[in-house]
Amino acid sequence: MKTPARRSKWVDRELDSMDTTPVALRAREKKNCFKTRAVLARPEYPLTRTTAEMKLMPPEFFQIDALVLAPRLLGKYLRRDNVVLRITEVEAYRSNDSACHGRFGVTPRTAPVFGPGGHAYVYLCYGLHMMLNIVADKEGVGAAVLIRSCSPVTGLETIQERRGQKTDKPVLLNGPGKVGQALGLSTEWSHHPFYSPGGLELLDGGEDVEKIVVGPRVGIDYALPQHVNALWRFAIADTPWISAPKNTLKPL
Repeated sequence: MKTPARRSKWVDRELDSMDTTPVALRAREKKNCFKTRAVLARPEYPLTRTTAEMKLMPPEFFQIDALVLAPRLLGKYLRRDNVVLRITEVEAYRSNDSACHGRFGVTPRTAPVFGPGGHAYVYLCYGLHMMLNIVADKEGVGAAVLIRSCSPVTGLETIQERRGQKTDKPVLLNGPGKVGQALGLSTEWSHHPFYSPGGLELLDGGEDVEKIVVGPRVGIDYALPQHVNALWRFAIADTPWISAPKNTLKPL
């Protein structure tokens, strides 16, 4: 049985900082406990096992603070039907966060984010884009992790058809709306459990991520300054499969 990943000192400092004094966060951790390989376009990632052998992440994996869950999602796999995507970029949204939808309280739209960790929260952005979030923490907390970018593993033709774009370049999946479209999602997928077989699943491919870059989240200028500046955007280092802006991402 694998020993649970230890929470990094950097995350501890982030949690302590936001829970006590609302100041802009800084990432200074120089080491972590993850391992990775370089990301390629074709094939995107050298799998050590088939997708059929991958294990579903259990409910307890998700029921932790969104800021802790977010970097742990990097390198995990989303599967729906024949499409498998590797998560390359995420953003954390916490309950005390002025950029989180939970700030509105429980509404018909936001109700899924207040469910137990491990369920989907899919919302429509600008009337166009389906944004996939993985709910974090315990029921009633109101926190989630936005899936910003992925890379294709299987089902490339299906992804291209859904996206309406015949390419295998990062532009295919380098944005949260593109991920939702590639998976064929709608808001009806909200509340769906990622840990149950069938439908939309989160899988462990057996490889963790070593090098991570962090930066401020994208498109949240309406939030309080301490949340605008918080380094709660995480991505796999040295991969082209991430969204813009890239110049705000720095090594962890």
